[in-house]
Amino acid sequence: MNLPTLTDIEAAAQVVYRSLPPTPQYRWGLLSERLDTGCWLKHENHTPVGAFKIRGGLTYFDQLQQRGERPREVISATRGNHGQSIGWAAREHGVACTIVVPHGNSVEKNAAMRALGVQLVEHGSDFQESREHAMRLAAERGAHMVPSFHRDLLRGVSTYWWEFFKAVPQLDVVYVPIGQGSGACSAIAAKQALGHRARIVGVVSAHATTYADSIAAGRVVEAPVTTQLADGMACRVADAEALAILAPALDHIVQVTDDEVAQAMRAVFADTHNVAEGAGAAALAAALQEKETLSGLNVGLSLSGGNVDSTTFAKVLSGARA
Repeated sequence: MNLPTLTDIEAAAQVVYRSLPPTPQYRWGLLSERLDTGCWLKHENHTPVGAFKIRGGLTYFDQLQQRGERPREVISATRGNHGQSIGWAAREHGVACTIVVPHGNSVEKNAAMRALGVQLVEHGSDFQESREHAMRLAAERGAHMVPSFHRDLLRGVSTYWWEFFKAVPQLDVVYVPIGQGSGACSAIAAKQALGHRARIVGVVSAHATTYADSIAAGRVVEAPVTTQLADGMACRVADAEALAILAPALDHIVQVTDDEVAQAMRAVFADTHNVAEGAGAAALAAALQEKETLSGLNVGLSLSGGNVDSTTFAKVLSGARA
């Protein structure tokens, strides 16, 4: 897959900005104290769906429209943020939208999707089973299946890293969570498009290690998913196209436990009074794990989303296991 170019990203930004402004990035004093170095946080939790994914949905549908391929119905699978993105864009384009989620999915993410007009289907015990069911439904209905990883999604997602690298050109290293791979691949695309020098560190859940295992093995390796907190990184099977982009371009990968993620969620709230979901706090969890190596560096972190259920967040803040 060819990554989006600077021209692609700049054109995508104009599409994205019809629905939302650029999100802020702040050098938070308390976070910088916590890491003992300069720390910038990119607030993708400030989009209309509370996560970066909306950017990709907007450009995916825009590309369909430009090709004259606007479908009557789209179907996709999600743990929540991708589904909100597709639901938002489908509503803007007047397209029916069905999203498949696993049983036991986030109650509040489900409610947010329904509020966008999404028909929600619960199927399977994890994202992979939901994805396979969504593909079957799309084939049966003749609907358009929206994948979780696609170049037209990357076009939009790359705009948030393009904003970040332009706003803070002095960044030395950035940490980005990996779910299905669009966020990390987009960071690579924006870095290459701008000729930025920052090292990109991928972050996976220690309880969902398919990308770490696959990069180490040089091929897709399925891994069990047992994370209870980082649902945005709860991927059982790495995407081969994403893997081909990530393997040569990431500086390295850090694995973070649910306990480390919970600690980071508390830290984000205490230091910035922003809410981070599990995947949204993973970048900070990884940076804290590597704190001793970051002295004197300008560190960029992605707060990729803030969509955590109230009851879960209350348990995390109280120090109880979520």
